[in-house]
Amino acid sequence: MIEKVIIDTDPGIDDAMALFFAFQSPEIEVLGLTTVFGNVDVQTSAKNALWLCELAKQQLPVTQGCARPWIGPMSSYAHFVHGDDGLGNTQNSPPNGQLDPRHSAQFIVDMVNAHPNEISLVAIGPLTNLALALQLDPMLASKVKQVILMGGAATCAGNITPAAEANIWNDAYAAQIVFAADWQVTMIGLDITDKLRFNQGFLDELKTANPLLGGYIDRAAQCYMDFYSQGQTQRECRFHDVTTLAYLVRPQWFQSQLGKLLVSTDSLTLGQTVFCPQGQGLSEPWTSGPYTNVALTVDDQALKQLYLEVYAL
Repeated sequence: MIEKVIIDTDPGIDDAMALFFAFQSPEIEVLGLTTVFGNVDVQTSAKNALWLCELAKQQLPVTQGCARPWIGPMSSYAHFVHGDDGLGNTQNSPPNGQLDPRHSAQFIVDMVNAHPNEISLVAIGPLTNLALALQLDPMLASKVKQVILMGGAATCAGNITPAAEANIWNDAYAAQIVFAADWQVTMIGLDITDKLRFNQGFLDELKTANPLLGGYIDRAAQCYMDFYSQGQTQRECRFHDVTTLAYLVRPQWFQSQLGKLLVSTDSLTLGQTVFCPQGQGLSEPWTSGPYTNVALTVDDQALKQLYLEVYAL
């Protein structure tokens, strides 16, 4: 069965890896890209999404969404991780395409209502657009097939603070809204993605499999590897976001646990995802849903082989 998806994204080197995987996969139909602030400001995010579509020869609606968190000040951006342009300082020319005029949240609402119970929302940036879409259409959650998101850390430390993963930390209040909604949510967090390490050998194979798209990921990821390899003997990086698309098409490869997940909005632990497996809570709010499906382990070698196979199509 072909999965209809909207990808909510903040490109981002690992976002590029994820988008190309989705474009290449015969099991995925991408209905559009909705962009949000995160790795870069939202204007750059939208421009990068347009440019990546053009490189991959994809004619898709791309929208620009939320530019700042639900509550609080504007975010700073991870230029030290993804480069000044968000794509590894690859100095891409301006895209030729034009944005869909709708706000990202409105696009999500429109498409879900046009295809009720058919669309999976794959969120690989801060969750601000999804939170706003829930406010625009109070019945939205009942019409979405599922939400798969990259973010959080249920059983491990964070990567932006000791407590929090970057996507959730960037807008903890929006994440709180998304996890509290009554829809099917799967969280692919650092519990899995921080353990999936990709070295130059993998990038070489990816480039061989697809000289255009894999070759571009190889170029962009050099900046990414510089960041991840500081103080290490081996150059490597993490392609966090693509794991969401792997889950979409191969959920049986993942070992998950259902439970209550709450997001901290306290200043010291902002963005922490606190997870209690279903049946282990002793009092409210831990003893009732909605519950989140949290992915905890996966066969990493099978995933890497899947990425190479899909890029080679």
